[in-house]
Amino acid sequence: MHLKFKKWSLVILLITAFACSRIMFAFINDPEGPNLLVVTVMAAVIYLISSAIYLSNVYPSLTGLNRRSAAIFIQILVAMCFYLGLR
Repeated sequence: MHLKFKKWSLVILLITAFACSRIMFAFINDPEGPNLLVVTVMAAVIYLISSAIYLSNVYPSLTGLNRRSAAIFIQILVAMCFYLGLR
């Protein structure tokens, strides 16, 4: 049962990684719009960073919804840092 919840948490992290990546490139002023490959690669980078933090035992006191929320916050923070770096 625990494995099923962890699987769904990783799927949720994947979806939010794509959303953060797409939103990040939407703010960049490009007349042609963001390239799908670039958005996908950036989403993969954001997902790998957040899933590494989610699956590690850095803060064992965080469990369940708090752990997932912290990973989503990390995704947003990483996307903001990449956006400021690319601007």
